[in-house]
Amino acid sequence: MSHGFAPEVRRAVLAHMNDDHRDDNVLIARAFGPDRAADTAVMTGFDGDGGEWAVGADAVALRVGWLGGPITERAEVRREIVALYDEACRRLGVVPRPH
Repeated sequence: MSHGFAPEVRRAVLAHMNDDHRDDNVLIARAFGPDRAADTAVMTGFDGDGGEWAVGADAVALRVGWLGGPITERAEVRREIVALYDEACRRLGVVPRPH
């Protein structure tokens, strides 16, 4: 069974990703999902095994596993999202911004 994070942690991470990192969400969706032309993506959830996004106008569900494996700590969420962003940039040939 995957680790579940407290509601306040989920709310904070999702608000941060959807308010401050909209473009990162799109890059992750393009790199890990089937639609390389996706123009919108909203992070909708996460647990100890990965993150979830609603992609495109039809809000197609996308689940991406954490690259470093299962996590249980709040600080690990940031690390894993940054790893997904960096890998998305690599896959798409985009120069990542500094973290």
